[in-house]
Amino acid sequence: MSALRACNSLRKSAARVPRLARALSDRVEADDRPAVGDRPPRSFEDWSELQLKRAEVGTLIDIFSEYGSNRRQETTYRLRDAVRRPVPNATVSSLLAAGAHLGHSTSRMNPNFVPYAYGTRAEATIIDLDHTVPLLRRAANLVRAIAFEGGQILFIGTRPDLRTIVKSAAGRIGKQGYYVSDRWIPGTLTNAPELFGQAVANEVEARPDLVVLLNPLSNITCIRECALAHIPTIGIIDSDADPRIVMYPIPANDESPQTAEIVAGILSIAGREGLALRMEDDVREEEMVQNEIDDNFWDELEKEQQAEAEENDGTLAELQYQAEHGEGFEEFQDPENSDDEERPRGQHFDY
Repeated sequence: MSALRACNSLRKSAARVPRLARALSDRVEADDRPAVGDRPPRSFEDWSELQLKRAEVGTLIDIFSEYGSNRRQETTYRLRDAVRRPVPNATVSSLLAAGAHLGHSTSRMNPNFVPYAYGTRAEATIIDLDHTVPLLRRAANLVRAIAFEGGQILFIGTRPDLRTIVKSAAGRIGKQGYYVSDRWIPGTLTNAPELFGQAVANEVEARPDLVVLLNPLSNITCIRECALAHIPTIGIIDSDADPRIVMYPIPANDESPQTAEIVAGILSIAGREGLALRMEDDVREEEMVQNEIDDNFWDELEKEQQAEAEENDGTLAELQYQAEHGEGFEEFQDPENSDDEERPRGQHFDY
């Protein structure tokens, strides 16, 4: 029976081979023909077909946009995006593609994380990304403001897969960005004289103005030292952590390198924007100071010219008055030809 069944299956497969071959050949011939969008329209029929195709695609997007399928190229996270090309804005689609919504098991969920949980699936907590996006934008605004004021920003990621991310994020901010990728040394903020020496601790100000933690649970000592030193902290908080351990929590999957890459990229770009705004403000202040100096210079020059003009006007009026009344000619008279009697004032002579 098994041999007969095997023969029947082989007979059926052989019968299907010609039909499959014909279908594949027809598909290849259809694929060889250029589509409407692959070439520019050269006739009215091509243009009508192109417009019809665009209308069909637009209709499909409008229909399925209610179900969350309206992603575009600029709002979609692509796996080919490297660390050097971070996403500039926080979008739900990019976070969803990076796996930021995947939390830990429901048995490990922290009770204080309930407001940021969307639900459960396969006994795992699903993080609500509608809360993640505004909190990430709030953190970006904070980083931008601190960079604008000239503050120092420290990125911390002590896992091996986070070392390149924190290094690139600190490099985007420039001289105001720092990173820790190996291990946080306890006492760096609270016991600096013992670690670096009293002279170095007094001369060098090594205290950051903001700390960004990509894996906060592994650096709880750093969080405690920042709390004692009154330094604000930003951290990626997963479902098994308490959001209150950092000052500005970002609910997301802290074990996903893609999520850490997106968060660090957005925050570092915000810091770079703050530096650009600071440079523009400095240039504007320099221009205002230079304009004020120029205005003072031209005002002083105008006052001097006005004083000289008034003095020249007074001298010219005096000379004109003397010329009209015959004054000032005694010094030009010849003493040998002068008469004994004094000539009356105001008398004119013809030479």
